[in-house]
Amino acid sequence: MDILQYTPSALELMFWHTLALIVAACALTPLFKRLGLGSILGYLIAGLVVNLLFAGNFSEHPEELLHFSEFGVVLFLFVIGLELKPQNLWRMRGDIFGLGTAQMLGCGAILGGAALAFGLSGKTALIVGLGLALSSTAIVMSQLDERNERHTAYGRKSFGILLLQDLAIVPLLLMVSLLASVAEQPQVGDLLMGIATVLAAILLLILIGRYALDSVFALLAKSRMPEIMTAAALGVVIGAALLMDVVGMSYAMGSFLAGVMLAESTFRHEVEANIEPFRGLFLGLFFMAVGLSLDLDVIVQYWYLILAIAPCTMLIKGLAIYGVSRAFRNEHATSVKVALALPQHGEFGFVLFASAAAAGLLPTTLSSVLIAVVAVSMALSSLTARLEPLLLASTGQKATMDEDFSDANGRLLVIGFGRFGQIVSQPLFARGLDVTILDHDAQRIDDARRFGFRVHFGDGTRRDILRIAGLDKVDAVVVCTDREEATTRIVDEVRAAHPDVPLYVRARDRHHALKLFDRHPTYIVRETFESALLMGKHILMGLGISEAEAAETSSAIRSKDLSRLDKQRKEGLYAGNEHLFVSAVKPDPLN
Repeated sequence: MDILQYTPSALELMFWHTLALIVAACALTPLFKRLGLGSILGYLIAGLVVNLLFAGNFSEHPEELLHFSEFGVVLFLFVIGLELKPQNLWRMRGDIFGLGTAQMLGCGAILGGAALAFGLSGKTALIVGLGLALSSTAIVMSQLDERNERHTAYGRKSFGILLLQDLAIVPLLLMVSLLASVAEQPQVGDLLMGIATVLAAILLLILIGRYALDSVFALLAKSRMPEIMTAAALGVVIGAALLMDVVGMSYAMGSFLAGVMLAESTFRHEVEANIEPFRGLFLGLFFMAVGLSLDLDVIVQYWYLILAIAPCTMLIKGLAIYGVSRAFRNEHATSVKVALALPQHGEFGFVLFASAAAAGLLPTTLSSVLIAVVAVSMALSSLTARLEPLLLASTGQKATMDEDFSDANGRLLVIGFGRFGQIVSQPLFARGLDVTILDHDAQRIDDARRFGFRVHFGDGTRRDILRIAGLDKVDAVVVCTDREEATTRIVDEVRAAHPDVPLYVRARDRHHALKLFDRHPTYIVRETFESALLMGKHILMGLGISEAEAAETSSAIRSKDLSRLDKQRKEGLYAGNEHLFVSAVKPDPLN
């Protein structure tokens, strides 16, 4: 076959398209993440690059790829639902229906008014305003996860607003239908029937989740076939999404409810582990599809307009969100963070503007420009967080300083109160020591307070917070955080502010421990080392070796490990292997 005359078939062309997407994603996404611009922007640019390479003709119907890839958003909301128990959702009702509704209406009114001022008709301005009021659930929640800030005060506020926006999709699409045919007045009976159908579908999901799913997963688990469990997890997501779609709700809302009803299931972690690879893959595909769906002809013709509108609408929206948040008596720092998290426009804006164009309410060119504006705002969203230090510092107000440190007078300062920190605190309290505990996870603090612990809210990576928490007065600092970067930053801040204070640090692994040795801590423990040694000791005892001999062996291993660490510090990671047992030592004392 002559390669020069080779013409791929339709199926082969699909494989070439798929390969182009994979290569672009693998090349650009890690690069953008390494540059600190975030993986989302990398996916968006990868899609745009592939679109340019194919001269805007990547597929005949790129909007179909975008619609298909929305499955990533569906899976993403399902995972969020898995981590949000119903009682926690009920506690958020004020943020969802109060703050969320106010944000939607406030931003919609301001942006719609701006559109009206530029000469658009009332109907068109209404659709533009409410469509641009939507934010991207996928982007915001991904960024919150990357920063481990989903359970902070501003993370909960942001999520409440996003959840209300997802609920608003159905009324917005209904509004488009009504505006397109004002002569057809909706019947009250039809509206009531629609509401009743939605409530019945939600009740059905709740009943299935409460009384059926655990039994089904337990039955499937007995088959010991992981692929069946994965198929069942995907089936639950797709089934719930389709049920909500049938009654007029969004796919995303159905998957979110499915996650919530499985949040207390004994199989929650198994389901989440099975879903996770698909979630990441489809979410990346969704962002690439955004870049692929852009109309390059419209962008070339109106690029200056798009680049002017996107940052302006983001600025207007950010200011409106800040004002609404402050009106609900949130702290300045929390309001700033929410405003910086949500100024971009959302993926459901694509759906709304496309529907409005199909109904004749938006000119096709205007719809394409708006879709491009939404995509550009998504690309810019990863940069807005960089404004946070400037905006918070400019007011002289300290972020997250909404906690009372007047009783922070312990002899010891424990930073991080997860599983590790909670156990560390027990012998300290048992010996009558006063301990000041600091953590930045609001949900964890609430949980700890229910058990009677006094935990102060604050960011341990900030020197001013550490000083207010009593760093200059304590006898020792104990760092129990579980993220390597955060732990290292805390150690650096403690050493810079108080070089001589005894410092006890939890290291994530051997690599992390070697980094921390340069900071001269008093003591380092790797988070799994001692527990693994204890397990090894009990295994030896179970095989017939005496407790004294097992303890002596564990002590020898600990001594050898310290010697190996010391050699690695001086000579590199692969030094000290002579202190490492890599095979059985003969003779075996058990024989």
